[in-house]
Amino acid sequence: MKIAVIGGTGLIGSRVVRILSARGHEAVPHSRSTGLDLTSGEGLPEALTGADVVVNLTKPSTFDEAAPAFFRKTMGNLVIAAAAAGVGHAVILSIVGADQVPDLVYYRSKVLQEDILKAGPVPYSIVRATQFFEFVDTVLSWTSDEHAVRLPATLMQPVAADDVAQAVADVSVGVPLGGTRDIAGPEVFALDELGRITLAARGDHRTVVTDDGAGMYAAASGYALIAKNGAVIARTTYREWLAR
Repeated sequence: MKIAVIGGTGLIGSRVVRILSARGHEAVPHSRSTGLDLTSGEGLPEALTGADVVVNLTKPSTFDEAAPAFFRKTMGNLVIAAAAAGVGHAVILSIVGADQVPDLVYYRSKVLQEDILKAGPVPYSIVRATQFFEFVDTVLSWTSDEHAVRLPATLMQPVAADDVAQAVADVSVGVPLGGTRDIAGPEVFALDELGRITLAARGDHRTVVTDDGAGMYAAASGYALIAKNGAVIARTTYREWLAR
């Protein structure tokens, strides 16, 4: 099976390419560095020539008000080009709870991306993942200084990028879902507690201050970011990942 992986050199994409290649598929990574610009469409017809499946793992450079325009343009270009190329399955990676946090522009943008894919003519699958372990340090950096890290007690169920890539690869070679599959880590944490675990593992002695107005995830409440029944629950725990 030939699979075009757009965003195939990034955190998830490079892993997806490696997994699919190891399974004997022709997984071809595409990105700006390989000559594909999904925003303009340059290189897209060539990337999709002969592809059975296209996996879109691209994201904008910022999470701000520019995100909706990015997803509207890139997803629109991809759906049109995939249909023209006769691609039989389009897969995207989205976010668990994206439709539950309307105050976050990036989450609204991911819902927009999903809706464009659903409305198109190409059979599709959507994989929704919870926050990556690999992104936790970035989240902490948003609301930190040399003395403290301020974090809300928002509930999260983070997951390893390796496990997300496995889920994307599995869906990519299967029958189109015509719907969504969630993947999440095996444990639920309050974000402030996750911060304390992370700092302790790093030997960082700063204090974590619980502040329910701090940072992007202050906009999420309750179980919005927790996987629902039927989700794939990955095996890797956060402490196991930290220990590596």
